[in-house]
Amino acid sequence: MNRTPAGILNTLVVLAIGTSVARAELSVRTDFENASAEVIAVHQESGLIQMRPAGDPKRGWPCWWSFQVDGIEPGRTLTIEVDRAPGNLSASWAQPGFAAYSIDGGKTWLQTEKGVAKEGRKSYAARINAKSAWFAWGPVFDVGDAHELVDRLAAEHPYVAKFELAKSRAGRGVPAIVVDEKSADVDDASRFGLWIQARQHAWESGGSWVGVGFIDWLTSDDPRAAALRRQAIVTFVPVMDVDSVATGNGGKNQVPQDHNRDWSAAPHFPEVAAAQKRIAELDKAGRFDLFVDLHNPAPSDLRPFFFVSPDEELNPTGRRNLATFVAAAKGEIVGPLVLSPNTKPSGAAYSPQWQAISKNWVTMNCRPHVVAVTLETSWNTEHGTTAGYTTVGRQLGLAIEKYLRESPRSAAGE
Repeated sequence: MNRTPAGILNTLVVLAIGTSVARAELSVRTDFENASAEVIAVHQESGLIQMRPAGDPKRGWPCWWSFQVDGIEPGRTLTIEVDRAPGNLSASWAQPGFAAYSIDGGKTWLQTEKGVAKEGRKSYAARINAKSAWFAWGPVFDVGDAHELVDRLAAEHPYVAKFELAKSRAGRGVPAIVVDEKSADVDDASRFGLWIQARQHAWESGGSWVGVGFIDWLTSDDPRAAALRRQAIVTFVPVMDVDSVATGNGGKNQVPQDHNRDWSAAPHFPEVAAAQKRIAELDKAGRFDLFVDLHNPAPSDLRPFFFVSPDEELNPTGRRNLATFVAAAKGEIVGPLVLSPNTKPSGAAYSPQWQAISKNWVTMNCRPHVVAVTLETSWNTEHGTTAGYTTVGRQLGLAIEKYLRESPRSAAGE
């Protein structure tokens, strides 16, 4: 998606004095979808840009940042120095080990050199072979990208149907798709139902990229992907919190509600209510078996892992199916981001709102055999890239295929 904006916002220039070398003047832009940056200073001579996230704390943790730099002399090295936003949020959330940048309008995302921490700030250097570049906390996947993805898949594959899950509170469409490839070899009534979604927390852009890896694999020529398409009907939502993603806000712990604490009897967000309704209808029809919510975890979590529902909420069939699915995932998510062997329950000790967490709502409101998990894919490593994330997504698909293939009717309950 082309993120080139029309105007220049939020620009502060510190002029170099006493130099005889004429350079184009660096400028910073933040007036485009998913942008967030408060510019502290732009040092023209050294190429140092000092900034901090500019998200509204009421709209979630202010840890996401993204901006465009113009006026670059191709081949020049720029350094981005990131300070934390005001407030109590630890700087580590806004300061990944590596930052992301793009020189082709956001089509391709590269990594900067490893960040260097000093006095509570972290600096990222990158040699830019272009006149403009986009810098971000991680590889950007915005609402426009979500629309482009579902449009592309629907145009390329006759078995893919796009739909609008809901209109957000700000009136934005929430794009989604259903992958439904019928086969004469498979009884349609016996097919499984899967729901995969990402970005209930807007800043966790890696979740959408994991979803891209999964859905691109699912619609590929891989024989195991083709087998899964015949065995299951899959719903995929690449971005749930479209409003926070579009406005460059964090989403996590936003006021009055966090998307992933909104799965109650009366949701605040239309997209959550719509997802609940569709899932409940699938479950009532006996066509629902697996729910996966895609997230990024804390900075210290350097291996992907699953959050699972409290054990006391599962019956024997549910425990068996969860264990079988996790075992399949351990056998497939093998690198470069290797799945942790340990799952983490998110019950009352985790959050007072634990019952309104999406996967827990699914566990408590759907048939007992249904597996519901949150996949947390690590971001604070050298593999927090589009390639690293999409590889996890492809491997997740392989794990799902293996789970349904090796215990196909165990997922139907007892």
